[in-house]
Amino acid sequence: MIRFKTILVIVFSLAPANLVFSQSFSARLGKVEALGDLTNAPAFQEAKDFDLEADPSSDVRAIYYDGLDWKGKPTKVFAILGLPKERQGKVPAIVLVHGGGGKAFPEWVKNWTDRGYAAISMSVEGHRTTRQSHAWPGPERDGIYHDSSEPLTDQWMYHAVADTILANSLMRSLPEVDASKVGLMGISWGGVITSTVVGIDDRFAFAIPTYGCGDLATAANQYGRALGNNDVYQNVWDPMLRLDKATMPMLWFSWPQDKHFPMNHFAASYQAAAGDRMVSLVPNMRHGHGPPWRRPESYAFANSVIETGRPWCTQTTALVNDGRAKVRFSSTKPIENGDLVWTADVGVTGLRKWVETPATLQTDGLTATVSADLPPNATAWFINVISGDLIASSDYQSVTSDSSTSLD
Repeated sequence: MIRFKTILVIVFSLAPANLVFSQSFSARLGKVEALGDLTNAPAFQEAKDFDLEADPSSDVRAIYYDGLDWKGKPTKVFAILGLPKERQGKVPAIVLVHGGGGKAFPEWVKNWTDRGYAAISMSVEGHRTTRQSHAWPGPERDGIYHDSSEPLTDQWMYHAVADTILANSLMRSLPEVDASKVGLMGISWGGVITSTVVGIDDRFAFAIPTYGCGDLATAANQYGRALGNNDVYQNVWDPMLRLDKATMPMLWFSWPQDKHFPMNHFAASYQAAAGDRMVSLVPNMRHGHGPPWRRPESYAFANSVIETGRPWCTQTTALVNDGRAKVRFSSTKPIENGDLVWTADVGVTGLRKWVETPATLQTDGLTATVSADLPPNATAWFINVISGDLIASSDYQSVTSDSSTSLD
């Protein structure tokens, strides 16, 4: 009888703790989702303490805009804001989120203003330059969610997400900007932020997560090691928790050799998103800010969504039958050729050797069908189609033992 009572005490004493644990995460999730209410444009001012080299071809300036309080103190976000010099009527716009070790990049802004977009690139780590702070900084990134034990509103990701949503509100308020055509692009850690924000702020017309993604707690690299036991990431911050709310068209932009964000986790993220998706996996692109800037894919995708509301190329069906892969694409641009990109290795996808093999292409109006025999030792693959300098990709696929599998 004594033992029976002891067991009952243990069982009932555990239940409230689990309930509190669940309620704690629920409350924090609610606070994160409430960041989507930051729809009023923040006040901003010229950054007179920053010497921005004048460029006669663009209307670019350095500013500070109001962020959220951090540890009880007000913050301001340093940013580079640009408008195209030659413009007629309202223009589309884009919010640009840098990666680890980055800053507010004037050259990134100019890349977009040269193409007719208003653009803002802000520092999400409290800096003006890569390491130079200012008088009203917010938090710096602390490793891979290493500040998860801090109060939610003091965590770096909370402020990075808020800064991004406030930048959207600022851009939408400018009289030169078409508020219905503001997009978002983030690189590496900026891609993680982008993957997070799209499930919170539904006002973005399009988004371009580059490298960074969600679903990282089980990644077989530094992210998995850091996040495998991080309950706050898994229950509050993982973009997978809210990607099903992301209904805007998205370009998922990366390369198969990326060591930081493995292809299977990248794929899990884009397959969870609710809106139209385009995938572009550029072999040997490399990881950094410059490589995606110099590629044409982000600009072509943004233009297609602004002009038509949809990506210019998407996978419509995919099938493996008796060892032959066949993928059908819908494209508004002419498809010139296709490649099977595959690997025979296992482990982290970024550490594998990837091989490009020419594939068979058939076109019919706006449809392109690409097929290729899968090597018998292939462990993963996808198909790339090429239009001029542009690359569009099928979904990443891991090989199963099934001889005939629909991959729609």
